Order: sequence, then structure tokens, then C-alpha cells
Amino acid sequence: MNLATRSSRFVGDEDEDILIFEERMRAISDEVLITTDDGSYGIKGFVTNAIEELIKRGEKIDQVTAIGPGVMMKSVAEATRPYGIKTVVSLNPIMVDGTGMCGGCRVQVGEETKFACVDGPEFDGHLVDFHGLMARGRMYRTQEAKEKDHICNIGLGRN
Repeated sequence: MNLATRSSRFVGDEDEDILIFEERMRAISDEVLITTDDGSYGIKGFVTNAIEELIKRGEKIDQVTAIGPGVMMKSVAEATRPYGIKTVVSLNPIMVDGTGMCGGCRVQVGEETKFACVDGPEFDGHLVDFHGLMARGRMYRTQEAKEKDHICNIGLGRN
């Protein structure tokens, strides 16, 4: 690892039982701060609590990259904004065709309409319209619930 660069990871889960890849993250990071909603492991709270802890310690943070649910990425962007910390979010809206034609992954980033499948999925977290992103995601909940047990077997068993 480059001695001039420090890598800190912030990992958040609901509880200790669903935490995965801790050893892998520790192997590639200088520091791993883990949060659990229920406090069963690491810091009680959310990843924003861990970020705020680093800021309070006076750590220089050049960039935060957030990957996860929209509400978490929004909270991370809000936590870093007052400190001017570059924040990259990796969006995961529904992506149907991968070309931007369907518009399912459309997201407002600043004054521009972007398509996560072709323009992203990584964007400046301080510019993403998370309200619109999450509202668009809720549009598909009914269909996702109906299809959650579907097993795709396209091409299986065919000669």
C-alpha cells in the first residue's frame, strides 16, 4: 500500500449476523470502522456515525465513496457536505436495457438528467437528487414483490 495514502472503510449493517467480508476489507484497508444499527458489533448507529468520528479525530478525508441503499448514500452525502469532502455515490437503480433508452435508471444530477447505466453508476453525491431517485425506486416495489420468488431458467434444459 502506498504510504502516502490511507484507506479507511466504513461498513454498516443491521446487526452482526449479516456482516460479511470483514477480513477481506481489513486486508486492503488501513482502518475498518464497522457500525451496526443495533450495536451488536462495532459502533452503534450508522456509517455516518463512523464518518463523523473520523472527522472529529481530525483525520484528513479526501474522498468518501458510498455504495448501498439510497437513503444511506443520501445521509453520507449530507454528512460530508459541510466539510467539503468529495463524495462519490454508486447508484443502483433499476437498469433494464443498459443503453439509457428505457429511462428506468434516469436520475437528476445537478442541472442534468443522467442515466446510471451509461453515465454512471458513480456520481457526485452532493449533486444527486436522492428524493427523485428513491421515489423512482419505490415505483417498482409492487412488481418486485410479485417476482421475488421467480426462478429464471431461460435456456436451461434446452438442447
